[in-house]
Amino acid sequence: MARIAFIGLGNMGGGMAANLAKAGHDVRAFDLSAEALARAKSAGCLPAESAAATIEDAEAVITMLPAGRHVEQVYEEAVFGNAAKTALLIDCSTIEVATARRLAEAAAAKGLTAVDAPVSGGIGAANAGTLTFMVGGSAAAFERAEVFLADMGKAVIHAGGNGAGQAAKICNNMILGATMIATCEAFVLARKLGLDPQKFFDIASVSSGQSWSMTTYAPVPGVGPETPADHDYQGGFAAALMLKDLRLAMDAAASVDADTPMGAKAAELYQRFVDMGEAGRDFSGIIRMLEKGEK
Repeated sequence: MARIAFIGLGNMGGGMAANLAKAGHDVRAFDLSAEALARAKSAGCLPAESAAATIEDAEAVITMLPAGRHVEQVYEEAVFGNAAKTALLIDCSTIEVATARRLAEAAAAKGLTAVDAPVSGGIGAANAGTLTFMVGGSAAAFERAEVFLADMGKAVIHAGGNGAGQAAKICNNMILGATMIATCEAFVLARKLGLDPQKFFDIASVSSGQSWSMTTYAPVPGVGPETPADHDYQGGFAAALMLKDLRLAMDAAASVDADTPMGAKAAELYQRFVDMGEAGRDFSGIIRMLEKGEK
């Protein structure tokens, strides 16, 4: 088993680090939150006093941080000056494609190898070790990263060169954001037309309107499998994070002159939802805004 530095123990990172420890790795973990460090310790990780302190003798340095600027700061202040040349840098955060490529180039200039490996699956999958990883980097780097990522996920897919993992993630989540809104709109319309939500689900989930948002993450309480809708839209994937991913997608689209009108409209609607004070609510909770007809 390997010594792993894990930096960022939030809702996603905490479960991921715990699964690495469960797999038998020597996990040195750091987060700014004392509570998060305590949870990591109870899960079998060794808490560190700083990001830099996790890195000594680490075979892999894994980061799971809120945004690209945080990853850059940690790399510049803690990782580049302390990681062994044999260490593999694995960033699982969702950040800008350009930032991921820039960090990989900076790592290479220092004799280090880096991959971007954002995830899909949410908090439940992070805790259960069933995440999907979309990995950007060389074939050799992917082969090295796969060993560690497999202990945290059900699928580890090589998307291409550095930055490709981030590209796959933001394109995937643009689909998710748009289809969730369409699913919510359909449930609202069905109800107003007098259809029972369960009957509509039974029909649409086996018809051409079927999607992951419909069958796995139905936004109506008591319909389909248990989802955040059954818990007042708490837990799950926060609307603020969906908005962040949609903004990343829109920025990336602008950088390559791609026309993404549905993605842009989804970002606009989630911005409105977040502005209503619902940033921490699950993203499927946008159905409430649509039910109210908020303009």
